[in-house]
Amino acid sequence: QVQLVESGGGLVQPGGSLRLSCAASGMTSGINAMDWYRQAPGKQREMVATIISGSGGSTGYADSVKGRFTISRDEAKNMAYLEMNNLKPEDTAVYYCNAALHGLVFWGQGTQVTVSS
Repeated sequence: QVQLVESGGGLVQPGGSLRLSCAASGMTSGINAMDWYRQAPGKQREMVATIISGSGGSTGYADSVKGRFTISRDEAKNMAYLEMNNLKPEDTAVYYCNAALHGLVFWGQGTQVTVSS
């Protein structure tokens, strides 16, 4: 089992930045990958960014956030991060962290990000 807790969301103006954090606990040594997803009102949950465990830490991004968002992970601290720059109103959503472990997927409770002037 893995427990995930997201933090760092809030209200930001268009063009602003936020850094989301995801704290993992439990069987963290077996995590294969960690992802950030988001879900806007009335829309399906969509993957935003992913990072593979291990040296190198391959990453992937949704086209809508490429060049603006950066995912990173500190495996020693059991943390994952999502640095979000040049935020747009369409980035408004609840952001969720997830972790893949031996074929199972665990989710956090989410953190709200609102981009508005």
